[in-house]
Amino acid sequence: MESAVEELMPRLLPVGDCDLPDDFDPTVPPRTPQEYLRRVQIEAARCPDVVVAQIDPRKLRKKQTVNVAISGCQPAPEGYSPTLKWQQQQVANFSSVRQSLNKHRNHWRSQDLDSNVNMPKLEDEEGWKKFCLGERVYAEIDAESDNENLGIDYIKVGFPPLLSIVSRMNQATVTSVLEYLISWFGEKKFTPELGRWFYALLACLEKPLLPEAHSLIRQLARRCSEVRVLEENKNEEQVSALNLLICLVSRYFDQRDLADEPS
Repeated sequence: MESAVEELMPRLLPVGDCDLPDDFDPTVPPRTPQEYLRRVQIEAARCPDVVVAQIDPRKLRKKQTVNVAISGCQPAPEGYSPTLKWQQQQVANFSSVRQSLNKHRNHWRSQDLDSNVNMPKLEDEEGWKKFCLGERVYAEIDAESDNENLGIDYIKVGFPPLLSIVSRMNQATVTSVLEYLISWFGEKKFTPELGRWFYALLACLEKPLLPEAHSLIRQLARRCSEVRVLEENKNEEQVSALNLLICLVSRYFDQRDLADEPS
């Protein structure tokens, strides 16, 4: 074993045979340089040829690789491309919202949440989807009339991104929830609940962007452009919401290659 190790890893400082006493004990601290070098040789010879790391798969995120596509957004349907003036106004409004949020964050963070508001843990992807979208959207159940109910059941309809909620979210939580909802949006239709949360999370996203956040918002803008093209009835309110998200990603967060060309 020892000779094989020496063949694979030649000594940088060759050490000859050490004249050690008969009572040399490698388990006790070395007393001389020769004893130290001999102890190192013995420990190296005992090392296994192959070492396998013990990894807990539960601690690994589902997506370890960030795929950055270089393609831009699909053009808006004819007659639905936003004007440059409209885009500039939305960026100005969004900037004001961010400034107000940052200014009053500590105040809203100190406000008590209602007893029915239980924010999921960071790694609880399904919990955050249910929290933001509600059980109806999550389970894809058709909404029934709520005229019979005087109150709002936020468990069913989802919690709105109240300032008292989003002010408690650090950047890791903001990025994770954004990732969870974009993943959902990649396979599902656009809903008002999604739109409200996307806007709020973008408002909480700090600049300069981390690489993961940069990739996520570009993915969001591209997905919005895809859904906008596929929108059959061209619902003006929904197209406007999709235009807004594309506008914020491209013009506020400086992803100009994704911007809509002014109509």
